[in-house]
Amino acid sequence: MSGVLNIQLDEMFCDQQTGKNFNRPDYLAMKRMAKHKGDVIIVSELDRLGRNKEDTLKEIQHYKNLGVRMMILEIPTSLVDYSSFDKDMASMMMETINNLLVEMYATFAHAEMQKREKRQREGIASMKERGEWKQYGRPKAIDFNLFVKAYKDVEEGTVKPFECMRQLGMTKPSFYRYKKQYETLKG
Repeated sequence: MSGVLNIQLDEMFCDQQTGKNFNRPDYLAMKRMAKHKGDVIIVSELDRLGRNKEDTLKEIQHYKNLGVRMMILEIPTSLVDYSSFDKDMASMMMETINNLLVEMYATFAHAEMQKREKRQREGIASMKERGEWKQYGRPKAIDFNLFVKAYKDVEEGTVKPFECMRQLGMTKPSFYRYKKQYETLKG
């Protein structure tokens, strides 16, 4: 598959995980493949590569050191291959501008991640202060008292645990989580 830039697409990775860190299966698979001089990595947006500025810049430098070119579609200057240009003033200026834009976009992504985390912490703290925190999170599978009533039949041996799960419409992990909570309270 070739496009406007005459680049042969050998592999495509669609990373569905957050760019908060680089321990992502698709990213690691791509990193194992893109390690030869002349390889090209195309990223739609820099914050999809990474959101931590220092880590993102380290990753970009890692590829530069290998001779792997990175093209970031939202940064048009990264689409131009400056390595084939004479080292005249214009090409050095364009390469510098490209590096500054990459640094700027990495800074924006990092700042956005920090703001989002701060707002999330503030929101949780505020909800806890108002006593609303228990309303959020995973909804309960069933009412605990209903579980206790049904589980007493399991304790008496008149109903098997699997039958109780089926009657209550519970998954196995939920059933045993409720059982553990019941035994702790009974305890």
